[in-house]
Amino acid sequence: MNTSVKPPVWFWVVSVIALLWNLLGVMNYLNQAFNQVALLEAMDQAQREAFEGIPAWATAAFAIAVFSGTLASIGLLLRKKWARPLFIVSLVAVVIQFAHWLFISNAVEAFGPSTYGMPIVVVLIGIYLIFFAKKGIEKGWLK
Repeated sequence: MNTSVKPPVWFWVVSVIALLWNLLGVMNYLNQAFNQVALLEAMDQAQREAFEGIPAWATAAFAIAVFSGTLASIGLLLRKKWARPLFIVSLVAVVIQFAHWLFISNAVEAFGPSTYGMPIVVVLIGIYLIFFAKKGIEKGWLK
């Protein structure tokens, strides 16, 4: 007999919010990848240098982070336990991306100390989503 444990309503709410959050990341990535001229026009010289100095490996980490996070969020909505390893991949990729942005490039000097804000929020949400998926697996909500 195949019995399925139904997740509570808040599971669905968090899962939808996770998908929307990660889709915002995809939109940000696509904007950065395909709208560079408009982005650069709004920056001063130091900011332009920081932005233009992003290496391919950091851009790749950004893409891996947002697309694996989006797939993981879809996995939550499909109630699949493979969501958790994808959230882990996403977090590792985002840490790699932000390590370059915050510690290797001159982004903090160019954009100011507020540059630390979004990376902190993104990493904390990434950690939360890993534990959220783990709880879903433990409770039998994800199979």
